[in-house]
Amino acid sequence: MASFWHHLDKLESYLCRALLAGFVTLLFIQISARQVLGVSVTWIEELSVFMFIWFAYFGASYAARMAAHNRVSFHLNRLPRHVARLIEAVGDLFWIGFNIVFIIQSIRFIDALKPFVKAQTLGWQMKWVYLILPIAFTLMTIRILQVNYIKLVLGRDPRDPDKVEIEAMPDTVAGGRV
Repeated sequence: MASFWHHLDKLESYLCRALLAGFVTLLFIQISARQVLGVSVTWIEELSVFMFIWFAYFGASYAARMAAHNRVSFHLNRLPRHVARLIEAVGDLFWIGFNIVFIIQSIRFIDALKPFVKAQTLGWQMKWVYLILPIAFTLMTIRILQVNYIKLVLGRDPRDPDKVEIEAMPDTVAGGRV
């Protein structure tokens, strides 16, 4: 059961990896076809753009889970940690409020799309492409709540991904000696 929750916790990471591999592969095929065969497969470009957009939104949700979104935090670093956590939580409440408004508005937008509004070359109804908006902002809201639960209830600070990567480097590289 623990393995299931571990993988669910990394859902956006797995989706981002698959989307990145997919659109890079498609673009490689497109470039190769143009250069070698002199042909262009038009649907590849459109699908690559859609995959990149979904990649970006799932990446934003994953960044929320990792507590890796950019924040102005120099003033919080001077406060006691418990006070800084509460101030961050209040800021996150505003973020969640924005997300809720965005989810509602994106659903209204998708519902208002006419069936004839389709992707140029793929012929897909655009409502399926725009579906990433409510999905990603819902996931982001869940991840914001999850991070705040970890910080405020469990009392653990999610580690800054940049610091984790630096700490994981061998001493010769991290210490400046190569």
